[in-house]
Amino acid sequence: MSQHAYLSLGIAVLKAEAEAIAELCNRLDSGFEQACELILNCQGRIVVTGMGKSGHIGNKIAATLASTGSPAFFMHSGEASHGDLGMITKHDLVIALSNSGETNEITSLLPMLKRMGISLIALTGKPQSTLAKTADIHLDISVSKEACPLGLAPTSSTTASLAMGDALAIAVLQVRGFTEDDFAMSHPGGNLGRRLLLRVSDIMHTGDKIPLVSEDSSLKATLLEMTNKGLGMAGVIDPNNNVLLGIYTDGDLRRTFEKMPNIETASVKDYMTTNCITIDAHSIASEAIKVMHDCKINALMVVDEDKIVQGALNMHDLFRAGVV
Repeated sequence: MSQHAYLSLGIAVLKAEAEAIAELCNRLDSGFEQACELILNCQGRIVVTGMGKSGHIGNKIAATLASTGSPAFFMHSGEASHGDLGMITKHDLVIALSNSGETNEITSLLPMLKRMGISLIALTGKPQSTLAKTADIHLDISVSKEACPLGLAPTSSTTASLAMGDALAIAVLQVRGFTEDDFAMSHPGGNLGRRLLLRVSDIMHTGDKIPLVSEDSSLKATLLEMTNKGLGMAGVIDPNNNVLLGIYTDGDLRRTFEKMPNIETASVKDYMTTNCITIDAHSIASEAIKVMHDCKINALMVVDEDKIVQGALNMHDLFRAGVV
């Protein structure tokens, strides 16, 4: 088979699945709105269930719901009638996926769900199926054809199911007012969580690790402090109240030596940068990255609203924290 044939076949599959999703738009009606309301107002958990490929899609839908503010989990339909049905409480909501709407493992659960008074949303490709007729709300995810040329492997149908699940989750997310901070709370281990949850206070150097000198310190004393603390800078403070008066950096050092002062006697206050850039300890760590990038600097002093020094950090600290 030629490379051209592979490309043609791949494009045909993608077009077929894209058409299947486009068809869903014309079928969305008040049932979709009602399903969103059920999810939004659910007092318990959303329990997603399915078998085979629909089960795999259901697992992903449950994960998407859970990560976007709607507590959810996946229950394997085959295991449900052997004890896992005990996972469901009267406050929960069930979303069942079955392209045929006649999957035995799911239809066998329907009497028990009705007896428990559990609301049921069904995603099927057969509006006249047992599951569709039994559900409180039915969402039609039927497709005109599978992308599989044999019409056997679930392809367009599973894509449509997944897209419908995403549509439900994201519609509810926006109505719920779900924010980036909310999203980060459910993703604390990933890069996104670190960028959105880590504060400057979580990674800054504090106490004796802050490079500080008084305004009367010599350049020699300042250089020793910079070397010992290793942040490429030293904050210059009023020794009486710890208020930041300025900063002396590696860049200031290069500019200083162009004037060839006596480092034993020259005072740092005559060479420091007074209008220095600072950041608040409560700022998000990713904001520190933006400040450093925009101002073309590699380190920041951390101060409160009265300019009292709270800490210090540099770009290496952000790298180590995994924020960059």
